[in-house]
Formats: sequence, C-alpha cells, structure tokens
Amino acid sequence: MKSLEAILNECEALAFDLNFTRAKKWKAEQSNRILVGYLPIYIPREIIHAANGLPVGIMGAGDRKQIIKGDAYYQSYICHLPRGIIEMALDTNLQEFDGFLFPAICDCVRNLSGMFKLSQKGKFQRYFDYPQNFDPFIGGTFYMQEMEKVMDDMYRVNKVRIEDAALFNSIKLYNRNRQLIETIYNIRQEFPWRLSAVETYHILRAGITIPVEEHNQILEQVIEHIIKERGEQMDNIRVVISGSFCEQPPIGLIKSIEMAGCYIVDDDFMLGSRWIRGEIKENFESSLAALTNAYINQSTFSSAYYDVGNPKGDRLVKMAKERKADGIIFSAASFCDPALLDRPQMQKACDDAGIPHINFQYHENTGQFKIIKEQAGTFSDSIKLWA
Repeated sequence: MKSLEAILNECEALAFDLNFTRAKKWKAEQSNRILVGYLPIYIPREIIHAANGLPVGIMGAGDRKQIIKGDAYYQSYICHLPRGIIEMALDTNLQEFDGFLFPAICDCVRNLSGMFKLSQKGKFQRYFDYPQNFDPFIGGTFYMQEMEKVMDDMYRVNKVRIEDAALFNSIKLYNRNRQLIETIYNIRQEFPWRLSAVETYHILRAGITIPVEEHNQILEQVIEHIIKERGEQMDNIRVVISGSFCEQPPIGLIKSIEMAGCYIVDDDFMLGSRWIRGEIKENFESSLAALTNAYINQSTFSSAYYDVGNPKGDRLVKMAKERKADGIIFSAASFCDPALLDRPQMQKACDDAGIPHINFQYHENTGQFKIIKEQAGTFSDSIKLWA
C-alpha cells in the first residue's frame, strides 16, 4: 500500500492536469476505447463506462491557464467557468476526446454546448437535459430517453452496443465508488483533522480523470490510512459549504476557510461524484430502469434541480444537523444565477432552524482570500464565543 502522502501527491497532479494525460493514455491502449468529457454537475457515468468509455470531468481551467480567446466568446457578466473551458477547447487540451456532454445547469452551459458544436469539437456534443418532473412515467421516461441518446452517440463512434450485464457491472463499480467516498466523509465528520478538505478535494477531483476501478483502489487505501489517527485536532468549528456545485472554488479559498478555524465536514464541490445518495438498486427489469429510478428517487439537491415538494433549504438544514455542523457557509461563484437566486430562500431556512451562516462569492481563477479568511475567522470566533 502506498503512503498517504504519495497518494495525495498523485491525486493533486491528476486533479489539475488540464491536458488529461492519464485519460488519453488509457484511450490509446485499446482501439475501441473512447473519451467522453462532461461538465458539472451530474452525468450517469455508468453508461459511458459500459460502452468501453472513460467519463472525464471537465471542471474548468481555474487559475492554471491564462484566458485569452475564451473572453472573446462570452460577455463579462457571467461566471468564469465557460471561458476557461472554451479556452481549453480552442487550444489542444481537449484533443482526442470523442464527445462532450453538457448537463442542464444554466444558459451559460447551454450556450457552451452550441459553441462546441459550431467549432466541431469531438465527434458528438450533447446537451443532456434533466427531467424536472419526478413522476416515474413522465420524468422517468424522459430521463431514460436522454440516456439512450447518449448511448446512440457513443455507438456511432466505437460500435459498442451496451448490454444489460455490462451496465449492471458498471453500476456496481460506481456504487462502490460512492460508498467509499461517503465512508471518507463519515470519518471526516468525526475526525476532520485526519484528512483536510483540500486533500479530500484532490482525491475526489482526481477520480473524475481516471477509470473508476483505479479510483476505487485509491479510495480504499485512503480509508485504510485515515481510520488511524493522523494530524492534530484544532479548536475549530464544523461547517457545511453550499453553492459551489458548478464552477469550482480556488484551492486557496478552501485553504483560507480551513486556516480561519473551520472544519469543512460537508460540501458540494464535486457534487457529481456524490449525486446519487445510497446504492443504485439492481432489482429492476433493466439497467437503464435502475439508473432512472436512482435519479428520480435518490438524487441529492442543488440549485440546478427543481425542488417542488422537497425544498432545498430544508434539505440543507437536515444535512447540517446530520453532520453536526455549527454553521453554514454559502460560497457561490460570481454571477452564478442558480446559486445566488436560491440563496435567500436557503438562508431563511437556516434562520428558521437557528443555524448561523455567512456568504461570499468567488471566481475560479481569483479570490480575495484575505477578506474571505477574515470573514470565516470572525464567523468561527463568534460561534465559539456566543453560539
């Protein structure tokens, strides 16, 4: 077993390799393998895996790539994520990708799918729409049809027809992946000093660039390390971070929050890897039916998700209580309409439940870390003194 330090170094390198070297090497090893890039938040990665494909998360360029051409494609009053991704597409970062999936998050991502299509990036470009009706016969049928479209897209590239047995095998692998990730979060809830939020982030982000089989091995080894004592317990408060589900926060921002005296015990940074809550059940007539049922009945919450009958504010409060959090930090990307429009309603739910909260905004490539650290530090001190 590798040392934890070696694993963390490897994961950090994988997480921020904007050329996706490991994924491209994987594809080159067999002639009918395909790479399918997807944007935040959630994609049923199982169908890509079952088609002899590697689903690769494209989370933006962050502060690791200068944006020049991308600024010419978008107006100034939107988030930074699409600019970074179109810059990567216009350069050589996304060469050798066979297709791209754009989940329905907001108009910016919808427009980005059109830009990829006009620029002829990849062999297919699919805007993947989520159902907003959760009746199994309406939203469920729609969702199954959306997955079938993606399966047809991939078949036209590598001629691999997805069999039920192969898809059920993929479901098992991703069930294991989610189970291991939640085990890490559960350990961190009780012992957050054993694995920092930054280290956890690197581990999860690395997982969206490599085969799930390899990531499962990494997660198993991480758990073996952190079930033992590591690090030093600090007098920090425990917080949940909400609003960072799409454009990813700079690592410096996460570090600033931790250094200010906050243990981050839950978050929505890499939400796609944790979207389905619990195990996808296999007692259905088909593997697609199993995936559909999981989306309809086991999805987590975010501002890209319609919440009639199950308000996001209530679910956030429930999560904070389950994680025994002292407070909630609303951290959203600048100009992120879904997150910012939802924030007042979610803050009211926190007020009604008596849960302290603060909020700020960020860009993926810049951050006023000193100010954020001061805000988070004051928040932590006030809870320790008066809560």
